[in-house]
Amino acid sequence: MVIRHANPHRTGEPASNVEVALRFKKKQGTPEMPQVEQEVLAPNYDRVRGGNLHLANNARDQGWPHPALYLRAAFPDRVDVMERVIADGDRVGLLFRVTGTQTGNFFGIEPTGRRVDVYEVALLRLANGQMVEGWFMMDEAELLRQLGSPLPPRPDGRIVAPPIPQTLSAEDFVRGLEARPAASAQDRNRLAAAKTRLSPAAREGAGQLLRHGFEHLRGWCAARGLALDLDTAFPDRRYGIDVTLAEGDEVWLRFNLRGTHRGAFCGIAPTGREVGIHGVAILTFREGRWVDSWTFADELGLLLQLGQPNLLTG
Repeated sequence: MVIRHANPHRTGEPASNVEVALRFKKKQGTPEMPQVEQEVLAPNYDRVRGGNLHLANNARDQGWPHPALYLRAAFPDRVDVMERVIADGDRVGLLFRVTGTQTGNFFGIEPTGRRVDVYEVALLRLANGQMVEGWFMMDEAELLRQLGSPLPPRPDGRIVAPPIPQTLSAEDFVRGLEARPAASAQDRNRLAAAKTRLSPAAREGAGQLLRHGFEHLRGWCAARGLALDLDTAFPDRRYGIDVTLAEGDEVWLRFNLRGTHRGAFCGIAPTGREVGIHGVAILTFREGRWVDSWTFADELGLLLQLGQPNLLTG
């Protein structure tokens, strides 16, 4: 594993949690991994979400070879490049790039020999020096595009879509933060970051958008002269917030976007389906004002819910 960024200002418990999280990542795929897992994973460790959730769900019970632990059978030369690390209380966030060459079967995709370089985010919760919860999300839409492969079709013809997230609304989450004293700059930044999910207008004119949530769909539409208009496609769209992490001048939000598909979306005619996906936004603040944001949304999950999983690879 290569580490490119870490916050140098950590003190106390969060630093030890970061050390545990990074040790877990560094030892993946090494002979020491079984022993490290015994040491850093709590007996009740809950892997709430896997990085390749959609590929794994659609491959389940199909008899395809498994890509093995940490995908090492499919990508034996896998190297993770750590981009950002954040720690807040009992939580640690990791943003990294998964790189490697596909030389083995990958959830039904035969070996392509292609190199991949895609983002994955991990949000971890720790207690007593061990990981008790892990939530992961890989850029599966971009992974399929880089492999040049559609989602492998199941013999039964099913498309396994993710469930609609059911979490606290952004409004309720913000009210909860407002009810507490904002004792530190991080508390104030956390509240300001959460408020960006109240409405699209709350994010306009404030900071630079380094990456859009629907980065790949936006590019796909632009190349075809199509508009990506979320207000038209999902006029009742609304946000929920699961968790926030604040450290230094950064705030990470794990949020979700829900709505009903009532207008054209990237050339997909209205389906009337309710959709809902997760996303992670990383906001940087200066003097209480957010100056830039980097967002990563579950684009493949949305396409699965709309019945068009291969839109970006077709």
